Amino acid sequence: MTRRKANLALVYACSGCSSAAQLANHVAVQLDRQGVAEMSCIAGVGGDVPSLVRTATSGRAIVALDGCALACVKKLSGAPRRERGPLLPAPARRGQKQYHADFDPTQAQQVFEQVRADLLEASTFSTPGTSAQHHGRP
Repeated sequence: MTRRKANLALVYACSGCSSAAQLANHVAVQLDRQGVAEMSCIAGVGGDVPSLVRTATSGRAIVALDGCALACVKKLSGAPRRERGPLLPAPARRGQKQYHADFDPTQAQQVFEQVRADLLEASTFSTPGTSAQHHGRP
């Protein structure tokens, strides 16, 4: 792993069947593709895949993008048996949870911009191992 990549926060996202879940996944993919954060696989963490658990417990900051109030991503990324880095704030604004519908691209862009700004702000005064709170809400 490159030094630059090791300094990026990890982003895990819901990829469930609702429009809000797909919005969360889309935002995570964009954060990864634009080099703002490194997306990793939350299903692999929940499935105890060794390499993915090592990544999740490496001490890097984590952004958990949940698609709804069930907060599956937050629960898996911060499971009590795991040591992890700080859980950074996730956006409080998400799309309305709808089934069999696409997410709103304008809202996805707004969430992306909010998370990107939060990550840039956190990187200016936060170091690995410091505490941060998760503020994501449906």
